[in-house]
Amino acid sequence: MGRIISHFFISLDGVVESPDKWHFRYFNEEMGAAMDRSIASTEAMLMGRLLYDEWSVHWPEDPSGDPFGEFINRIPKYVVSNSITEPAWRNTTALAVDVAEIEKLKVWTPGAIGISGSATLVRWLLANGLLDELNLMVHPIAVGEGQRLFDAVGIHPMRLLRQETFSTGVLNLHYAPTDVPRP
Repeated sequence: MGRIISHFFISLDGVVESPDKWHFRYFNEEMGAAMDRSIASTEAMLMGRLLYDEWSVHWPEDPSGDPFGEFINRIPKYVVSNSITEPAWRNTTALAVDVAEIEKLKVWTPGAIGISGSATLVRWLLANGLLDELNLMVHPIAVGEGQRLFDAVGIHPMRLLRQETFSTGVLNLHYAPTDVPRP
């Protein structure tokens, strides 16, 4: 059975929007290696409609030869949307915003189903008990404004699975939702 694992670059004040404006000064080989490990274990990508709209314009035509472009174009992609029914991006399937649809995807996909950059979708998955792991790369910067990952999500206790600290001060934290907070 597949596991849904979300990945976010996040600031100290919880901002996940526009990491291109604050993230890259902290990128180094350690972070690249952690991201490579995540990509290597990902069997499919799940995304919301807004991320699909952005990435489906950029990545299919990316001439840079970026390894992420190769990865994202070949991997099966699932866009969760009630407005997109026939996605044009190669290897992409539309799924309705429906708990049963996501549960079926988890049954069909044997490995990790990655999510990156779809905060609204992650909040919905968390609220519906469908998120299996939350990977946060917490950057030592307060951004001050922008969409926050945990806007109006209610209380969701998490259990720390593993962590590492990069030399740049970025914390790579992996959490799983839990019903019982641990001391």
